Order: sequence, then C-alpha cells, then structure tokens
Amino acid sequence: MDLKPSESLKIDTFSMRIDDIEGVDLDRLHALSLSVGWPHRAEDWQFLRQSGQGFVALDEIGRVLGSAMWFAHGAGFATVGMVITSPRLQTLGAGQWLMKRVFDRVAGRDLRLNATRAARRLYLSLDFQPEKTVYQCQGIARLETTGSPADILDVRTLDPKDIPAAIALDAAGFGVRRAALIERLFAHWAGYGLFKDGRLSAFALCRPFGRGHVVGPVVAECDADAVAIVRPHVADHSGSFLRIDTHMDNGEFAAFLSHSGMPVFDTVLTMSMGKRLSDFAVGTAVAPVTYALASQTLG
Repeated sequence: MDLKPSESLKIDTFSMRIDDIEGVDLDRLHALSLSVGWPHRAEDWQFLRQSGQGFVALDEIGRVLGSAMWFAHGAGFATVGMVITSPRLQTLGAGQWLMKRVFDRVAGRDLRLNATRAARRLYLSLDFQPEKTVYQCQGIARLETTGSPADILDVRTLDPKDIPAAIALDAAGFGVRRAALIERLFAHWAGYGLFKDGRLSAFALCRPFGRGHVVGPVVAECDADAVAIVRPHVADHSGSFLRIDTHMDNGEFAAFLSHSGMPVFDTVLTMSMGKRLSDFAVGTAVAPVTYALASQTLG
C-alpha cells in the first residue's frame, strides 16, 4: 500500500487541505464531533490537544471536515484517536487520507486505537489487527447500600505525592509508561487509591467529560480491588451521568457497573499495529490490570 501523504485531496467538486489541529478554534472542533454524534465538549477537545498532536481537514472556505490525532508515549508507541470525517465524506477516502498523514508522523512506532463499527473497515484496510472489545458502560449512577468487604480496605483520596506510584501501576497495566499523561490527568481528575501496607496497589481517576463524568484509568490486581476504588466515584456522582470504558464483560467488576446504573451502552474494538496487546503483558503472578481506559481516544 502506498502511504505517501499528500497535502490536499480532491473530493467531488471541492478540495480539502491539511492543517495543524492546534490552530483551529475549539468551537469548530466541537461542531465536528457533534456532527457524528460524539459527546466531546470543547473542554474535552482542549485537554486532548494538550495531550497529543493532530491534523484537521479543511475545505476551501475553512470549514473543518475531518480530524485525526495521535498521543506518543516514549519513542516506540502511540495511540491514535479522534479520527473523524464529516458524514458526507466517510465513504470518499477522507479517513484514509488523514491516516496516511498520521502514519507519516508516527513511523516506526507500535500503534493502538479503539475503532467504532463505522471505522473498522478503514483500520483493517490499513493493516490494524483486532484485539479486544471495549464495553462503553454508562448511565445515571446509583450506589447500592449493601455491605461490602471494601468497607475495611484502606481506600483514600489520591494527592500529588501518589503520582509516581500511579505512573508505575499504569505502566504495568497498560504495558507502556505514560508519565506525562498520568501527570496531566492528576491535574484535571479526582482520584481514589487502594493502599496495602502503605503501598498504592490500585487507583481510579475521574473527570468531567461529555454528558457528565468518566472514570478511568482504573488499574487494579483483581475485581474486588477495582470495585473498591470505583465505588467512591459512584457515590460522588450518584444521581448524575457516569461512564466507564472497560474490556471486562463478566465477573464482579462488570456486574458492579451494571448494578451501579452503568449497563453496556455500546462497544468499540481495540486494534493494534505492530506489537499485540499480549506482547505488552507483565509476566508476574499478580500483575496490575487496566480495568478501565482513560478514554477511548487515549486508551
């Protein structure tokens, strides 16, 4: 496949050109995500721009008709997200054109993304490989008042001194060290951690997003620990909209989400290019697991 990027693309009777996403007004980016039914607010776009890089596709009069972003972690890995084309262009090659531009900037890296159903054919054509289903669990949060073993666990609010331990746990669960991202998340998110013998062994962050709040990343060694650190976020946002994106489709954690007012609403598919998810696995008997993504875009 020829992946040489071009600066412009002719579609039907008009042309599109590429520009850096950094210079585009947030309200125009917000309008693009609204056009495809995505919940991102202008503030969510701004956080993503601060965390990564990207392109937009503009028509002759400067309207934003598409976007694509990437989020690099170290020299060898990146996630790809916010790949959007306006509905009129989705079958006309605009997505592939944008992705070729991204490939030019992330050459040599292992890549990971979460594909909507509409985008899977595009990513398969670009040689991304299917990995795991992501379950988008959301709804009006409610906390069951029944007793739980978590009541006796040492779960408490995180603060900046916990950042190095959270970075290490996230790296073990995600497979890649994301120090800059975790530090940025701590600046914007509320977090709870589970401590065992004074050591941080699990954590869950939560921030405003879309219609309400999103919980993630959630990193823990077992379902019970994951439930223990998500439960306080459910309590904090009981009666309001809450979302979690997880690979877990059964077990105690998945059941807890459903019972807490967050049934599965939709699914996307984690896909990779280069190393597979199994290549990033930590080879220890009790290893941290990413129970919930930071977001579908960030992984």
